[in-house]
This record gives sequence, C-alpha cells and structure tokens, in this order.
Amino acid sequence: MHDTEPGLPRAPDLDPLTAAEPEAPPEDGTGFTALRDEVAALVEDARTYAEAEIAFQKTRAGIAGKRAGRALGLLVVALVLLHIALIALAVGAVIALAPLVTIWGAIGIVVGVLLAGVAALVVLAAGDGRMLAALFGGEDQP
Repeated sequence: MHDTEPGLPRAPDLDPLTAAEPEAPPEDGTGFTALRDEVAALVEDARTYAEAEIAFQKTRAGIAGKRAGRALGLLVVALVLLHIALIALAVGAVIALAPLVTIWGAIGIVVGVLLAGVAALVVLAAGDGRMLAALFGGEDQP
C-alpha cells in the first residue's frame, strides 16, 4: 500500500516484476477456471517433457547402436588377427620341431597338441552347458 497525502489520488498497486496492474481473478461464477488452466498447463508440460524424453532416448539409442557396431567390427578384426597369430605359432612350432624329429613327426606333434587343447575346451564347455541346463531346466531333470 502506498502512503499518500490526504487529498491526493492513490497510485494503483503495481506488480514489481511486470510493472503492470495485477490480474483480477476471472469471474465465471464457478471458480474452477484457474484450476482448469493450471491442469491444462500441467498436461501440456507433461506432453512436452515426454516428447523431449523420447527424442533424447532415440538419440541415445542411435549413438549406442553406432558404438556397438564399431565395437563388434573391432572385435571381429581382433579375432581374425588372433587366428592368424595362432596359425603362425603352429607353423613356427612345426619348423622348430622338424630338425629334432622328422617333418611328419613335427606336424603330428603340433596337430596332436592342438587337438588335445580342443578336446579340453569342449569338455569344459559341455560342463558349463550341463550346469546351465540344470539351472534353467525343469524339476524332472536329475
């Protein structure tokens, strides 16, 4: 409230943020217009938030997809290089063993060691497979 001298007209109360007179509440007889406007604004804000969240998740999924594809490509190249390295190791082992035993003996030794390694890996994988079958199988399995 402004202090005024007697006889002078009183200045209207102004909103300090907008320097305008405050809005009068709507006179519709029900009193629910402001509540309806607030709910409509809330619904619009929720819709805007949902649209922004969907756009963000689409962008994030696109970036993740590109990165996953790149990682998969790099993993394939790494496995190819590992395969080449193991072939070179096998050939080198045959060449190194050839003077000690005949060339056929060296090939037999290298192939035998590789097949023994394969057999050991298959046995371990089968054990893991049986464990998974027991974990996720029905109760009728022993």
